[in-house]
Amino acid sequence: MSGNRSPDMIETPDVASVEGDGIEEYASPETADADTPESLRRGVEVIRAQLKHLPNGPGVYRMFDANGDVLYVGKARSLRKRVANYARGVGHNTRISRMIAETGSMEFVSTETETEALLLEANLIKRLRPRFNVLMRDDKSFPYILIASEHPAPQIAKHRGARTRKGDYYGPFASAGAVGRTIDALERAFLLRSCADSYYERRTRPCLLFQIKRCSGPCTREIELNDYARLVEEARDFLSGKSDRVKHDLAHAMDEASQALDFERAAVYRDRLAALAAIQSNQGVNPRDVEEADVFALHAEGGQTCVEAFFFRAYQNWGARAYFPKAEGGQEPSEVFGSFLAQFYDAEEPPRLVLLSEEIEDQALLAEALSVRSGRKVEVSVPVRGEKKELVARALSNAREALGRRLAETSTQTKLLAGVAAAFALPAPPKRIEVYDNSHIMGTAAVGGMIVAGPEGFQKNSYRKFNIRPEDLTPGDDTGMMRQVLRRRFARLQKESPRDVEGRAADDAPPWPDLVLIDGGQGQLTAARETLAELGVTGVPLVGVAKGVDREAGRETFFIDGRTPFRMPPRDPVLYYVQRLRDEAHRFAIGTHRARRSKEFVANPLDEVPGVGPTRKRALLRHFGTGKAVARAGVADLEKTPGVSRAMAQSIYDFFHDKRE
Repeated sequence: MSGNRSPDMIETPDVASVEGDGIEEYASPETADADTPESLRRGVEVIRAQLKHLPNGPGVYRMFDANGDVLYVGKARSLRKRVANYARGVGHNTRISRMIAETGSMEFVSTETETEALLLEANLIKRLRPRFNVLMRDDKSFPYILIASEHPAPQIAKHRGARTRKGDYYGPFASAGAVGRTIDALERAFLLRSCADSYYERRTRPCLLFQIKRCSGPCTREIELNDYARLVEEARDFLSGKSDRVKHDLAHAMDEASQALDFERAAVYRDRLAALAAIQSNQGVNPRDVEEADVFALHAEGGQTCVEAFFFRAYQNWGARAYFPKAEGGQEPSEVFGSFLAQFYDAEEPPRLVLLSEEIEDQALLAEALSVRSGRKVEVSVPVRGEKKELVARALSNAREALGRRLAETSTQTKLLAGVAAAFALPAPPKRIEVYDNSHIMGTAAVGGMIVAGPEGFQKNSYRKFNIRPEDLTPGDDTGMMRQVLRRRFARLQKESPRDVEGRAADDAPPWPDLVLIDGGQGQLTAARETLAELGVTGVPLVGVAKGVDREAGRETFFIDGRTPFRMPPRDPVLYYVQRLRDEAHRFAIGTHRARRSKEFVANPLDEVPGVGPTRKRALLRHFGTGKAVARAGVADLEKTPGVSRAMAQSIYDFFHDKRE
């Protein structure tokens, strides 16, 4: 759903004439004439050619360039009227004129209602990410708390993504950290298990969480399932907004235990009450009269926009998040706001109330679309008084502060990048810096890491990890590892983003780096230069960053082809910036290495056997005990395993014996 209107939305006196069957009527004095640039005239002709056959009903239109890449997705109450605006070719702002000029073809989808068009438009924008639409920068799904219902002893867990498991979902929370803290407190308050079902089934005695009073131990029947079900129901009530009742019942039970001189049981209730209080205090400012709402506030300044989102559920503040939508110049804040909201709810379940800091185009239509999607009435409004107005004002204040911080960081970042350009003799401040580092232990679980930075700081969605293939490497060969990482990275970049003779790639292709930093000295730099030369890559500045004497920060030596190795002044801001880049690459590579090493520690040889899925794997482990025992078994023994045929037994046997040979 993109609540944004057509990019121009210019209403003209002769628009009504589109109700006719021909398009000659649009050749008015205002229509594109001989002075119009040739590319714009071509785009207008492409659009005019579509008008004869367009219906007056609602639908979605897509504009494509000559290469077939989508430029813009829009919805319309009347496809014919909307497209007619573009067919005039004049009176548009620069952004729309560029879009029309690049249009090589169009496609249309008719819908029954404008609401359906709004829903389809948002879906297409998020999937296709057109260059001329407002785009959400962060489209990750929000984390939720799940209390599963598919097990006799329901599990409480963090959940993100499609809701494939049966159970009750509570959220959204603004961050995974907020979910983790809340689940931690809920475990103390309600003693629900958080372990996986497979772990639960294997238990023969209570785990550590039972010992530290964060689980009631249903796995070994330390608590009967009927009593555990009551704990689950209390947790559901609390997360559904019935917290006062739950706390009242716990306080009553604590008093009864205390009067019966059962102080140990009273202490358990006391600790559970304290955990509930911790949950509510951690949520921040909680509203008195707003049970369930999302609050959005927009602030625009300096050519950038920030949308602050607050999430309230069960009368509790479940966190906030700031968004910085990407939009081409010339778009009104209300247009950006409407498009953002529509895309936001394309993947998220809306609450019953959505509060905004300002009116948006098609506000009533957005509310109708959200109601259709959720199957219940959803109100979208701009409050004018009371507590709801205060919540919006608080969100607007946060949006203003978040954008202020971002603009300040951008200004500082601009100065630093200019300093980097001067230090490394670049023709212009770099817009994309890639930093590479490797991590391994004596060549095992070797990985390469690439981090990316630019005018907006670290671009974590562009980070890449490379599982280094050890077949052609000597263990511990750092130079060989760097060659492999760079070869894979730039070979793929050449394929996905070919450059012309002037070294330029297409606008919508993956960007090339303006500077590559290599963690290492002259040897690593030479290996990097030779690797790029083998691929035919030229024009990418390379800098080696060697650690200082005794690996001391501040005494790094920089290596650049054609220059004598040099150092920067100890307190140079550019030096600190490069150190941050190098340290971030080091952190990312080490983290990736540790994750791979941990995975290899717990890897089972059966994971690699073709045809052995989770069910057969479980049956084999139950029959033989360990993966090594399976690998040593003969065909006849393997065939005795339930669910393993003669052919499968032979396949498993051949797999392990071929590997040994």
